[in-house]
Amino acid sequence: MADDHRRGLPFFRRLSYSVGHFLNDLCASMWFTYLLVYYHSVLGFQNVYAGLLLLTGQIADGICTPLIGYESDRTPGCGNYGKRKTWHLVGTVSVLISFLFIFSPCLGCDSFTPQWADMTYFIPFIVIFQAGLCEHAKVELTAYRYAFTVIANITVYAVAWLLFHFQGQEEDPSISDSLGSFDIPVFRNLALIVLGIGAVFSLLFHLGTKERGRGQEVAESEAGEHQPLLPRPQAPPTALLQWKHWLKEPAFYQVAVLYMSTRLIVNMSQTYISMYLTNSLMLPKNFIATIPLVMYLSGFTSSLAMKPFSKLIGRSMTYFLGLLLIMAFSYWVLLDPTMGERVYGAAVLLGAGSATILVMSLAMTADLIGEQTQSAAFVYGAMSFTDKVANGLGVMAIQLLHPCHTQVCCPACKWYYHLVMVIVTGGTAVVAAFSLCTILIWPIRIRRYLPYPAGHMTAEEQGTDGQVDQGVVN
Repeated sequence: MADDHRRGLPFFRRLSYSVGHFLNDLCASMWFTYLLVYYHSVLGFQNVYAGLLLLTGQIADGICTPLIGYESDRTPGCGNYGKRKTWHLVGTVSVLISFLFIFSPCLGCDSFTPQWADMTYFIPFIVIFQAGLCEHAKVELTAYRYAFTVIANITVYAVAWLLFHFQGQEEDPSISDSLGSFDIPVFRNLALIVLGIGAVFSLLFHLGTKERGRGQEVAESEAGEHQPLLPRPQAPPTALLQWKHWLKEPAFYQVAVLYMSTRLIVNMSQTYISMYLTNSLMLPKNFIATIPLVMYLSGFTSSLAMKPFSKLIGRSMTYFLGLLLIMAFSYWVLLDPTMGERVYGAAVLLGAGSATILVMSLAMTADLIGEQTQSAAFVYGAMSFTDKVANGLGVMAIQLLHPCHTQVCCPACKWYYHLVMVIVTGGTAVVAAFSLCTILIWPIRIRRYLPYPAGHMTAEEQGTDGQVDQGVVN
């Protein structure tokens, strides 16, 4: 019904409805790819402080997502503007006023300012920014969103490459091919361009989108970024599960481990690829724009082949093919420590593998939920919180184990980031493979609460006290 309604909308209305998440996609791409390298290699933060800032953002994101989701459901919005658009506007303003400060030097600080004070300065802006992203995530978009996500990532990396390419080395001989404090204007300008483009598309969203009634809104508002590119199979009606019943389902933990492992591979490889390129391979700094771009284009291309592959060999085996690509990348990095420009080939493997396992893990999560859409928010929220905290803690652990404690990067950096790329891809892929094996042995399905029509489960079959209220298991 919702799809039919969208197909009947004018093109401009569909376009404006689809770009509401564009600012979020632009900023998220820059956050994961450049935050660590900016604070560590450009501003000269110690490893622990740079890691703490990223961990703060991940924890803030994990906490804000369910809280803001709850508040946006219960609050009526601002007048006749609509509650979803109201929360989207709040998120847009939060991102616009905070993101530039994250990628700009501390105001009022100098070389004598302690780094812990610098770090404290950035924390409020990071929390506000992450809260803004959470509010954006609550606004639901159409199937066109994936196309604009691709465009957003390509835009960030293309603009970054242009800024590095046209950096005036002739005018300022101190500028080199290595990252340093002279690159502060590049990242500041990149943040400004990202905010400018995102603000225009957010304005287009608010001018061209009319919020619909509550019934239609709920029908379209479940999946968000978790909407799979592959359709979920239809399942028979089941007893309606509350959030607490998911905690008793083994399949919930199977999928949670798989999803967390997938996100660790995707996000941490994106976070550390810049450090690996500049410190281990000693490549020019423009590679931190071109290699992520190649990864994303490779991932987008592979996503086009996922549907036929999934139909042919199944989702689990398609996920396994993605893991093989990730492991091939890991072995290539391990065996070729001086690969140089051959990293373009490795980036193709990493990008294709990351996109494959991410889409398949989202599809498996949708399979787990099936018709239990009334508690889908809890399932997605629990897995999202787990992956965000795990990513933050993983980065913090890597930063704490860093061998260079007194300077930005010492000679040990070269082997350290080389080892990090091997472990965060190949090592985590092994964990994901074990989780996938459990799914192959015990397929994803609700076991404790069998698939009976709502309201038709006996006390023994429910495994509970036998109380059923309008088809909801208590």
